[in-house]
Parts: sequence; structure tokens; C-alpha cells
Amino acid sequence: MTLQDILNSPFTWGLALGLLVAGFTLKNAIATKLRLKREIRRIEGEMRDMQSHLNTQMKITATGNEALTKQIDEFRTHNENLRVNLAALQNKPDKAEQRQFRIQEMAISAMREQAPGFAGAWEKAVRQAEAEMDSAESGFTKLMRKVVPGLGHSAARQPASEAHSIESPSEPV
Repeated sequence: MTLQDILNSPFTWGLALGLLVAGFTLKNAIATKLRLKREIRRIEGEMRDMQSHLNTQMKITATGNEALTKQIDEFRTHNENLRVNLAALQNKPDKAEQRQFRIQEMAISAMREQAPGFAGAWEKAVRQAEAEMDSAESGFTKLMRKVVPGLGHSAARQPASEAHSIESPSEPV
């Protein structure tokens, strides 16, 4: 058999054609494998970046939540302290005595104005002073008294000349 016979044989053509198809298939498989490896590396890099971003975001969120939790605890503690202080201040025994003293001072000032020496006028003055104190403790008068000191007392509303003329030096103030 000569080389010419071998090349003209159908087996040789079939083998050559089969090897050619196998070569193209092998080339495509290798190219696809390389492309997939590059794609896997790219996706793994993106995944690492995403995990890093997610970890950073979770740390930021955890830090923020921790700060908010601490702040809420501080506010709760502060609120409880304020509540206890307010309750203690409201339960002070001299608070009612101070109120009664202010009422009597206002009543005395009103008595000096209206009619010194009369019990009925004294009771009327005490009732007026109590009404004034009630309005002063619960509204606009309280605000005005804070803004303009002495405005809520009837003696403070008198002109200075009247206040000096009514009071005598022998009377206790």
C-alpha cells in the first residue's frame, strides 16, 4: 500500500474528518473552560466585595443600634431620676405651708387696702388671695409672674406711693 492508497481510503478520510471535528470540539471546550474560569474569578471577586460591603454595613448598623440602645438607657435612667425628683419635690411638707404663707401675705395686703380691723373683710381678702393663687398656679398669671416678677401679688400692683402710705412703721410686714 502506497501513501496514495492510504490517503484515498475512506477510513483515512473518516479518521481525518473525525479528528478535525474532535479538534474543534476540544478547542471550543478549552475556550469555554477558560471563559468560565475568568467568569468564576470575577464573580468570586464580586462576592468578596459584596461580603466586605455587607460586613461593613452590619458593623455600622450594629454600632448605631448600640449607640441608640445606650442613649435610650440613659434617657430611661434620666427620666426615672426626674420622676423621683418630681415626686420628692411635690411631697415636700413645707410646699403647702409656703402656699398658705403667700395666700396670707396677699390677704394682709388686700386688708390694708380695703378695711383694716374687720373680720369679714379679712375672710373676703383670704378668699380673693386663694382665688388669685389658684389662677397664678395654673395659667397665664404664673407665666406673667415669671416674666415680670411681683406681678401676681396685689401689693406689688399698687403704686409705690400708695404702698408706703398704707403701711405704718409699727405694723409687722
